[in-house]
Amino acid sequence: MRSPHIIHRAVLTTFAAWGVTAFILGATGAFAALRPPFPQLILFGLVAVLLAAFRWLDGFRVWISTVPLSWLISVHLVRFVGADFLRLYRGGQLPFAFAVPGGYGDIAVASLALLLLAWRPASRSVILAWNDFGLADILFVIATAARLGYANPASMSVLLRLPLSLLPTFIVPLIIFTHFVIFLRLRNRPNPPAA
Repeated sequence: MRSPHIIHRAVLTTFAAWGVTAFILGATGAFAALRPPFPQLILFGLVAVLLAAFRWLDGFRVWISTVPLSWLISVHLVRFVGADFLRLYRGGQLPFAFAVPGGYGDIAVASLALLLLAWRPASRSVILAWNDFGLADILFVIATAARLGYANPASMSVLLRLPLSLLPTFIVPLIIFTHFVIFLRLRNRPNPPAA
């Protein structure tokens, strides 16, 4: 197995390249014309790639198991983007059924993540409860976006343009993956610290 330093650099380089690629594709408008189920297929395809890498790439699996739990939780601070959903709803750019429940749900998950990061060490059961709530929220948001996108593709079109196009192409796959990793990390531990 390669040295931890080389693996660390390779993983960070891969994530950076993925993020830059998602940004460039969003900037070119490559996703703007997509209609359901294609945004959802891209999102879940990226989750599947992350899970396959976790399963089959020993170096990546070892690296992710050494990342502090607090780092995995801090990924969810990006979910304060829910405030932008509420702003877009007020501006008539997102429907109520997506923006308001999804926006407040994401803000709640991000706020609780902030509390978990401040309250260290948090108990295993508290982190697992937050993790379950956060995963349920993100799956609700995805399902609602798909349902509304099928009914009226234009109602969700803002999610396919920068900066929000980064949600299905980069951020949400990472969110789902970190929920999975947090669950695995805590599954067999009686009461781990948050860092």
